[in-house]
Amino acid sequence: MHSAVADNTERRARRVIEALKANNMEGWYLPRADQVRDFVAQLIPAGATVANGGSMTLAETGVMDLLAGGGYNFLDRSKVSGEALDRLYRQVFSADWYLASANAITEAGEIYNVDGNSNRVAAITFGPKNVLLVAGCNKIVKDLAAAKDRVEAIAAPANTVRLSCATPCAATGRCEHCHSPARICCTTTIHSFQRVPGRIKVLLVGEPLGF
Repeated sequence: MHSAVADNTERRARRVIEALKANNMEGWYLPRADQVRDFVAQLIPAGATVANGGSMTLAETGVMDLLAGGGYNFLDRSKVSGEALDRLYRQVFSADWYLASANAITEAGEIYNVDGNSNRVAAITFGPKNVLLVAGCNKIVKDLAAAKDRVEAIAAPANTVRLSCATPCAATGRCEHCHSPARICCTTTIHSFQRVPGRIKVLLVGEPLGF
């Protein structure tokens, strides 16, 4: 990334962080993805009960390896299925920390997420004592209209391919506003303010990450 682009990216991210703070959410900025794992390790105390929502960003930054590394009581959704997975989704509400990403974050400090099963947006909204969302600079958008456009044009089609979902957007590369049983955009949440100060925390990274 050219230094001029990096400088502009940081300035924009820091404006978003100030907007998040005005909305009772915490925010930090890191220039590089390879700094994220160490930051998270310092932020979350050893032995804490942690859980995660599906996120390519957490995998790309090494955070998933950190959570599974033995230093935490990790409610690992990848190790269970069926009824056990259903029970784990409910255990997550009592976790000390919940980690995920965001589909988009507006310049006004609003967090926009779209979910299929809705366990991810439910946990972000209520339950875990602390929520940490890690997001690359590609997730920053001008406003909620741009957030919706981003999900329909980028995030949803890419994730349906990643998850092998038999949806129209997996074939066309754009949202078709379908009624497919495999649809992954079933619930939309907009976090425009956090009643519990600092419960939702956002780590913005100056590189593109995830979808």
